[in-house]
Amino acid sequence: MDKAETHLKEQQLKDQFDNLEKHTQWGIEYLEKYTKFVKERSEIETSYAKQIRNLSKKYQPKKNSREEEESKYTFCRAFLTTLNELNDYAGQHEVIAENLTSQIISELSRYLAELKAERKSHFHDGRKAQQHVESSWKQLESSKRRFERDCKEADRAQQYFEKMDADINVTKADVEKRSSHKARQQAQMRHQMAADSKSDYSTYLQKFNQEQNEHYFTVIPNIFQKLQEMEEKRIERIGVCMKTFADVDRQVLPIVGKCLDGMTKAAESIEPKTDSQQVVESYKSGFEPPGDVEFEDYGQAMKRTASETSLSRETKEKPVSKSKGKLWPFIKNKNKLSLKLGSGPEDFSHLPPEQRRKKLQGKLDDLNKDIQKEMDQRDALTKMKDVYVKNPQMGDPASVDPRLSEIGQNIEKLQFEVQKFEGWLAEVEERMPSKSDTHRRSGLYETQNNTTVSNNCAQDRESPDGSYTEEQNSETQVKANINPVPNTNPVPTSTTPEFDDEFDDEETLPTIGTCKALYPFEGHNEGTIAVAEGELLYVIEEDKGDGWTRVRRNEEEEGYVPTSYVEVFLETNAKDS
Repeated sequence: MDKAETHLKEQQLKDQFDNLEKHTQWGIEYLEKYTKFVKERSEIETSYAKQIRNLSKKYQPKKNSREEEESKYTFCRAFLTTLNELNDYAGQHEVIAENLTSQIISELSRYLAELKAERKSHFHDGRKAQQHVESSWKQLESSKRRFERDCKEADRAQQYFEKMDADINVTKADVEKRSSHKARQQAQMRHQMAADSKSDYSTYLQKFNQEQNEHYFTVIPNIFQKLQEMEEKRIERIGVCMKTFADVDRQVLPIVGKCLDGMTKAAESIEPKTDSQQVVESYKSGFEPPGDVEFEDYGQAMKRTASETSLSRETKEKPVSKSKGKLWPFIKNKNKLSLKLGSGPEDFSHLPPEQRRKKLQGKLDDLNKDIQKEMDQRDALTKMKDVYVKNPQMGDPASVDPRLSEIGQNIEKLQFEVQKFEGWLAEVEERMPSKSDTHRRSGLYETQNNTTVSNNCAQDRESPDGSYTEEQNSETQVKANINPVPNTNPVPTSTTPEFDDEFDDEETLPTIGTCKALYPFEGHNEGTIAVAEGELLYVIEEDKGDGWTRVRRNEEEEGYVPTSYVEVFLETNAKDS
C-alpha cells in the first residue's frame, strides 16, 4: 500500500466520521424537539384542565337562599351533576399531563443525557484510534526516510573508498594508504548504519501494517457498530414514546366516558312535570277564591230592620273599588290586636297560608335536627363521663359537667322554640281549608264550591298582611244583634262607635309620598288594588308592620298592595312625623 492510497483511505475515513457526527447530532436534536413537543402538549392539557375547572366552579350555585330553591328542580340538579362531572373530566386531563411528564418527558430528558455521553465516548474512541494510526504512520515514514538517507550515505562512502583504493594502487604512497584505510572504515560504518535503519524500517513497517489492519478491520468497525446500535436505540425509544403518547390518552378514555355517561344520565333524569308541580306547590297560596257577587236590586224599596246600622248601609251603598274610607275595618283591628299579642315576621304571618305552613314546617324540621344534634352530643359526653368514672386516670368526670349543663339548656331552649312553632303551625292548619272538604284544583291554587252568603258560617278572607283569618261576612255582622253566633275569634263582631268612625270617614287621606311598582300585582282580593310593573302611585298610608302599603291611583281608586312589590319614596315631612 503506497503513501497516496493510505492517505486517501484516511481522508475517506475522516469524512465518514464527520458525516456520522453530523447525523447523530441531528438525531439528538430531533429527540429534543420531540421532547419539547410533548412538554407543550402537557402544558396545554394542564391549562385546559384549569380552564374547565374554573368554568365548573364559576357556574356552581352560590351559597345563598336561592340555592335551596334551585335544588328542588330536576333540571337544576341535572346541571349541578353536569358541572361536577365536568370537574372530574378536567381531572382526567390533569392525569394526561402528569403521565406525559412522568412517562415521556422525564424519561427522555434522562435518556438524552445518557445518549449525549455515549455518543461523545464513541467519537472520542474513534478519534483516538485515528490519532494512533496516524502516529504509527509517521513513525514508519520517519524510519523509512532514515533508512533511505543511510543507504545513500553508505553508497557515497563506498564510492569514495573505492576511488581512494584505486589511487593507492597507482602511487603506493604511505599517506594515501592511511587515507584509504580511513575511508574504508567510514564506508563500513555507513553500511552498518544503513543495515540498522533497514531493520528499524522493517520493524515499523510490520507494526504499522498490523495496526492499520486492526484499525480498519476491528477498531473502526466496532465503533461504527456501536454508533449504529446507539442510533437504533434512539429510534426505538422515540417510537416507544410515541406509543406511550397515545396510550396516556387512551387510559383515561373509560373514565372520561363515565363522566359523559353521568352527564347523559343527569340530562335523562330531568322531569318537566315534577318541576312544574314544584312551582305549583311553591306558589300555591291556600286562599279560597271569592264567591259569586250577589245581585243588589236597587229597584225595590229598601226594607231595613231596626237592627241595621249605618255600617250596613255604607257597605251596600259604596262599591269596594270606589271606597274612600278605611278598608277592612274589622281586619285592620284584627291586625292591631295581633301586633299587640306580639306576633311578627318570626311566625311568617306575612305569607299566604300554604307558604306559611311550609315555612313553619321547615323551621320545625330544622329545630328538630338541632335538638337531635344536641342530644347526640349529650349522649357522647355521658358515655365519656362514664369512662372517666370507671377510669379516673383518663380524665376528670367533673370536667364534662359544664358542657352537659350547657347542652341541657340548649335543648330546653330549642324545645321551647319547637312548641312555639308547633302552636303557629296548628293555628294555620286549622284555618286552612280542610282537605276532606270538596275541593277542585285550578291553575296554581285550590278553589272551593260556592256557599250561600245567607248562612251564618264564618267566611275566609284575605287580610292585607297576608294572614289567613276567619271573619263573618258583612251581612252576618249586621245581623249579629238579632242572631248572635258564637265566635272564638278575638275580633269583636258587634258594631261599635269606633268602627263606625273608621268606616264612615269620608275625608280623603293626604298623600305622604310616592311609590313605584317593582312587580305586577293583580289585586284580586277585596281591598287591594291592581298595579302594573313600573307604574307610579301615591302613598297615603305606609306599612304598619303587616306587609301592606295603602296607595292611590286617582281620587276614586285606592287600595293596598304588598310592600315588597313597590319601592316607596316618602316625603320629608312624612318621614319626620
